[in-house]
Amino acid sequence: MNQPRILLTILAIVIYTNVGGASELAFLLEPSDVIAVRDRPLMLDCQVEGEGPISVTWRKNGVPVATGQRVAVLANGTLLIRNFQKRKENNETDAGEYDCAAQNRFGMLISRKARVQLASLPKFHTHPESMSVDEGGVARFQCQVNGIPEAIITWERDRTPLNSQDTRYTLLPAGILQITGVKRTDSGVYRCVATNIANVRFSHEAQLNVTGGAPRIFKEPVILSGPQNLTITVHQTAILECIATGNPRPIVSWSRLDGRSIGVEGIQVLGTGNLMISDVSLQHSGVYVCAANRPGTRMRRTALGRLVVQAPPEFLQWPQSVSKPAGGSAVFTCVAQGVPEPHLIWLKNGKILTPGDNVKLTNNNSTLAVTRITSEDEAIYQCIAENSAGTNQASARLAVSLAKDLPDAPQDLRATPLSTTSLQLTWAQPPAEITDGIIGYVLHIRKIGEPDSKELQEAVSKTTFQHDFATLEPATTYSIYLKAYSPLGASQQSNTVIATTLGGVPAAPSFFTKVLNATAVQVYWELPSKPGKVEGFRLSYRKVPQADFQRPYLLASHINTHTIAQLEPGAVYELQLVGYNGNGDSNCSKRLVSLAEDGTSAKTSSNGESQCNCRQEGDGSMAGIVVGIHIAMACIIFCVLFLMFGYRRSLFCRKGTQDSWAVPQGEEAGHLGQRNGIPKEGMTRPAEAIELVPQHCNSSSQGTGGQCQSTPGQCQVLVEQHPTSLPGTGAG
Repeated sequence: MNQPRILLTILAIVIYTNVGGASELAFLLEPSDVIAVRDRPLMLDCQVEGEGPISVTWRKNGVPVATGQRVAVLANGTLLIRNFQKRKENNETDAGEYDCAAQNRFGMLISRKARVQLASLPKFHTHPESMSVDEGGVARFQCQVNGIPEAIITWERDRTPLNSQDTRYTLLPAGILQITGVKRTDSGVYRCVATNIANVRFSHEAQLNVTGGAPRIFKEPVILSGPQNLTITVHQTAILECIATGNPRPIVSWSRLDGRSIGVEGIQVLGTGNLMISDVSLQHSGVYVCAANRPGTRMRRTALGRLVVQAPPEFLQWPQSVSKPAGGSAVFTCVAQGVPEPHLIWLKNGKILTPGDNVKLTNNNSTLAVTRITSEDEAIYQCIAENSAGTNQASARLAVSLAKDLPDAPQDLRATPLSTTSLQLTWAQPPAEITDGIIGYVLHIRKIGEPDSKELQEAVSKTTFQHDFATLEPATTYSIYLKAYSPLGASQQSNTVIATTLGGVPAAPSFFTKVLNATAVQVYWELPSKPGKVEGFRLSYRKVPQADFQRPYLLASHINTHTIAQLEPGAVYELQLVGYNGNGDSNCSKRLVSLAEDGTSAKTSSNGESQCNCRQEGDGSMAGIVVGIHIAMACIIFCVLFLMFGYRRSLFCRKGTQDSWAVPQGEEAGHLGQRNGIPKEGMTRPAEAIELVPQHCNSSSQGTGGQCQSTPGQCQVLVEQHPTSLPGTGAG
């Protein structure tokens, strides 16, 4: 679907270009920062395209520029100041921030701000200082002046320009002169010369004395001047100074504090250790470490300097012109990046936009939403991005169209699956008079279960009323609608169709239940791993042993839980869940749920969740299974009670009554010296060890030694005899 995306982009360009046709105001050339010279002419460019007539006006510091004999706006929009001035009596100047405003019948557009400065070269605020240096040592002079534009600094010795070909001399643009391996011939008077378009200035003079004859003794490395913190803009050149002295001469090296590599592209060493980075980028920002090492040892000295690289704002996303009907909504998005982070403001026809009832700014002013559109909202909206490195602007127009001016929504959209990876879309051809006003169609498609942000679009020409979506996923359901576009904007969307590619029905869903209370059950299940594999779910239930299921709940494909309420307390219900798509229904999953009286537990069938074909003729047998389960549970409980009762009674049985559960009475008890089941003193009887065996037999089926053969349906009592003393006999 990549090729249709390209078609969509082309169509979007056509649509936005045709919002008002050639009426879109746009700058061909905006004013740029400039440095002007006093009493000389200055020209600021402003070229605009769009539907005429177009008027161009200029502002300085937000105030309209008065035109006259000295200041004029040329026919092409250029501002001409015939002689740039600075009046000393009231300190007024033509310097400031200028922007141009272009306006036609659709609105106003404001250019970027251009900073206009007056060229100047004041006096030096730092002069070189005299010094004495041993022969073979290092000398350093510095001068500073704040010129506009930045002055070019050169050096003189004894008022003669220095020989720049001598490699011992290093001249840094910031006004620094370094001399390494000083010789006696370097002695003299030094001064720097600053030059720009405004003036030429000379610094004070400084004396360099070179001393000789001193013994060459060991000196530890010393950094005379390390890197200073520096802030520059991308694509400029950064120079970090590092000059060191010592005996022997130290080796200067550079590294980054964060451990990242400095790289080699655009990197150069000036003199004996100054680092120059040409065409800096944001990746060059960081803390740089200059190290001076004594050769052959680990002894070293370090100095740090931070380099900050700024970038003016650049737009990642521009607002797009749109045409909307009255009462509708429009959203403009403006995303900019830069260092520092740009600040965004919005203008409406050249004036700062104030949020109101129907105008909202969100996402740090990157999103402008206009709701309940009226004719008063028709304007040119501009996004201005500003930071300390510069400004940038982008614009879009909101046109308010009447509903009758927009095309009707496309009719009779249909979808037909062609294969496992393709769908065919068709729609009705509108009448010829409507087709003439349409410039194209856009189909919108997304998988069922995916958010709107995942939606894809494909553009179709105005003469096409059938389109095939290819490279889709098998057995996947899609939601599709269509819009028609005219130069004024988009129609309302067509009917939405749901279509599934060929490839089979969904897998049977696996679900679970949880009894919430005596009358409610929560059902939850797993969703498919890929959206669109299921169009939806049908959940139904019935009370056992009723034959018919209740009318099913229809649940969307992104829902994985549902609560069934108002059930009958203590009843048993059968739940059934089916997933479906355009190819049919999945096998269903069934579960039995018993609502306990306390509403805290659920009981399922012995097989738990079962897979089925959801046919209703098997419902009667399922009811029989449920009744059988309840009867079996009752039999088990009765048998356990029966065994417990028999165990207690058998403690009073005699040896000859192994086949009876009755306690001996009358004379038979007397023969054993017992009355009412209590033995007399001095009498002994065999103790009866009784064991309940989990086998079944009838008393009539006894074997030898008190054993009985197993007979289903009865419980067996096994009596083992051995003599023992009764209490009170004293027998040993």
